[in-house]
Amino acid sequence: MLHNKVAIITGSTSGIGLGVATELARAGVHIVLNGFGDSAEIEQLRQSLINQFGVKVLYSPADMQQPKQIDEMIQTTLSQLGSVDIVVNNAGIQYVSPVETFPKDRWDAVIAINLSSAFHAIQAAIPHMYKKGWGRIINIASAHGLVASAQKSAYVAAKHGLIGLTKTVALEAAKTGVTCNAICPGWVLTPLVQKQIDALVEREGLTPEAAKSRLLLDKQPSGEFVTPQQIGETVVFLCSDAAQSIRGSSLSIDGGWTAQ
Repeated sequence: MLHNKVAIITGSTSGIGLGVATELARAGVHIVLNGFGDSAEIEQLRQSLINQFGVKVLYSPADMQQPKQIDEMIQTTLSQLGSVDIVVNNAGIQYVSPVETFPKDRWDAVIAINLSSAFHAIQAAIPHMYKKGWGRIINIASAHGLVASAQKSAYVAAKHGLIGLTKTVALEAAKTGVTCNAICPGWVLTPLVQKQIDALVEREGLTPEAAKSRLLLDKQPSGEFVTPQQIGETVVFLCSDAAQSIRGSSLSIDGGWTAQ
């Protein structure tokens, strides 16, 4: 069913985004990778997906803080691959600070990348989905889209906003073949989370294993990290016919975090 569909996954050169891109490619979907990183490593990733799954794979260096570059990424995808069927808004950054000392430029960057970029990508892609009568918009939110943690004001605000955007787009598209949903992961061992583990090691003198346990058990009752592959497989499910009536939902994949 997904064979020869075209998906754009923002922030997909590592972590969750790369896990999503891999599982969609496994399902026969042509892929547009996006994100920053070493150009040789990104080319290696691109070739690896092509060789493993026999799909077309483009790379877009679009900066998610620049609406014009997001529009250009959509247009390039249309011109080179012929359609935009699936958009996975995954790009995200984190900054941790009490609200009274939170740097204003970091607030603006987190909101721009974690929330506004999703709006710009949806706005540019959804008319083409309506025209085709089919589309899937999947926003990678977070457990922090449903609950808060101290010192993460911008991230929590952005992820809550992303869930609100998801619901609104789902309602607007309710009578069409286009669905919009959010996935809310808990702790996933990505480069972003690794930075928080490293900070804990430095701040409290813990071993890396002890820091991982502290991070997990504070929030995630399972005591295990969610994997990018699990999130990717959930994205594939949301793109299936079985998920046609799942609209405006926020699916928690968080080891019990938000069940508490």
